[in-house]
Amino acid sequence: MKYMPMFDKIDLHLIRVLHTVLTERSVSRAALRLGMYQPAVSAALKRLRELAGDPLLVRSGASMVPTEAGLRMIAPAADILRSAEVLFSDARAFDPATARHTFSLAASDYLDPAFLPQLVTQIKALAPGCQIEIHPLSADADYRTHLAQGHYEVVIGNWPKPPDDLHLGSLFGDEVVCLVAKHHPAVRRGWDQTAWLAAEHIAPTPTHPGARGFIDDHLAAQGLARNITARCPHFALIPAMVAGSLLVLTTGRQYCERFTASLPVRVLPCPVEFPRMMYYQLWHERTHASKAGRWLREQIKAVAASLRAPPHEAAA
Repeated sequence: MKYMPMFDKIDLHLIRVLHTVLTERSVSRAALRLGMYQPAVSAALKRLRELAGDPLLVRSGASMVPTEAGLRMIAPAADILRSAEVLFSDARAFDPATARHTFSLAASDYLDPAFLPQLVTQIKALAPGCQIEIHPLSADADYRTHLAQGHYEVVIGNWPKPPDDLHLGSLFGDEVVCLVAKHHPAVRRGWDQTAWLAAEHIAPTPTHPGARGFIDDHLAAQGLARNITARCPHFALIPAMVAGSLLVLTTGRQYCERFTASLPVRVLPCPVEFPRMMYYQLWHERTHASKAGRWLREQIKAVAASLRAPPHEAAA
């Protein structure tokens, strides 16, 4: 085979050193992360430079930066390490208590604010040796590609119509309600559809020009439009903005009710009828049979079930 002499010089440990040095941009930090002595990492880097015919990491002022060749190696090295992890971890039963796996997931910030903290707490309690990487779910992140390439194991969010080319697990449905300040006139007077549409609304910043979320898609289908006077890309900050203004946030009840004890806000029924907001977890065929992936999906489902609000679910 043409490349066999090169393959004979490379082992998985060397790839791990390569990826760690290039991402840490420091031999000393890479040594700490790898649990190695610094001279051993320096020796491995010397071998890598000889193999690549490139310095890979060079000094820039007081810091180190990867060369162009080094930058091109980061993603392939990560793919090799991830594939090797899956190759061997899924060849045997997944034992969370002893596993050394990296769980990578993307999630919408429209979720119940208690969801991700509780999920991380549960994973770290049951699988203390595993790492967790949480990525934002936005238009900038092509989650289909990330799932297909194994960068994400699971994506969690709400879609009016979830994609049909991925595996899907329903987590919960939520009633659409409004969050307003306690001093909002609607708390005393109530409102009808006309008053609600004319009120000042706050909504998430569109993920891309022309994009509409669940609420505005549904309104547009009925020929309606609300009066959005404020937008914010950070969904978790919106309730505090509502508390000090006359803005109206329209989203799921489970999300809104998390703030009623900590902020001067009230949850009101929405005078426009909406379908329930449905939340799902999505995953690709490549991780469908993964023992680690299956365990992660079970934890996500369990946490989602534990956070559901029984009275409202039962009344729906």
